[in-house]
Amino acid sequence: MATRPPDSPAAPSAPAAPGGRRRASHSLEAVVSEAVALLDEAGEPALTFRALATRLGGGVASIYWYVASKDELLDRACDHVLAGVLDEVAPASGSPDPLDDVRTIGVTLFDAIVARPWLAAYFLRDTDVQPHGLRLYDHLGQQVMRLGLSPRRSFDAVSAVMGYVVGVGADLGRQPPQEVLSGEVGRDEFVGRYADQWRALDPAAYPFLHYVVDEFAVHDDADQFLAGLDLLLAGLRLAADA
Repeated sequence: MATRPPDSPAAPSAPAAPGGRRRASHSLEAVVSEAVALLDEAGEPALTFRALATRLGGGVASIYWYVASKDELLDRACDHVLAGVLDEVAPASGSPDPLDDVRTIGVTLFDAIVARPWLAAYFLRDTDVQPHGLRLYDHLGQQVMRLGLSPRRSFDAVSAVMGYVVGVGADLGRQPPQEVLSGEVGRDEFVGRYADQWRALDPAAYPFLHYVVDEFAVHDDADQFLAGLDLLLAGLRLAADA
């Protein structure tokens, strides 16, 4: 917990704290919850101590009772969301096929990141204030351990799955172009423009793009994520069988 600077004004009507200082009237839970709300509404640029204090009905200095910096606030906001993800995936353990549990955990985390694009940037950034993130990582690792891989292979496997889930989730969670957001251009038309650009390229110079362009033109992002995750899990199954 951060300590308010001695020369900072006290929050109005706040109860006394040890040492004669006055303590802010809200709580760490309230501070973090409102930070998450701000992030969800307008992203990281909107999260300032001034905006947060306004929403909480106190002064900027009162925020420093609970967090020492914006970086810590962002890390705690991330962990607040991951606590919910961890609760959701808690039952994903002990299935006959451990890879089913790995898949469930991966898909649940992916959905959370797509819904909150800011989440990916702070995932496991500071485990000192992100215990739920660390527990989520360990929970996934426990399912991988059931495959009987070596410690190195298990570490590589969990890193690969987490990296794929967080990376693709962050990519798909990015805000679409304004013309798509406004409805001026539909998603299929937008993707179709790039498909047409690929078709116009020299097939000799870009053989792969020509090979997959018809699939690209009609692909669904979520389906493609699941297909990639299943490819990763298939590789893990081969490693475990070996």
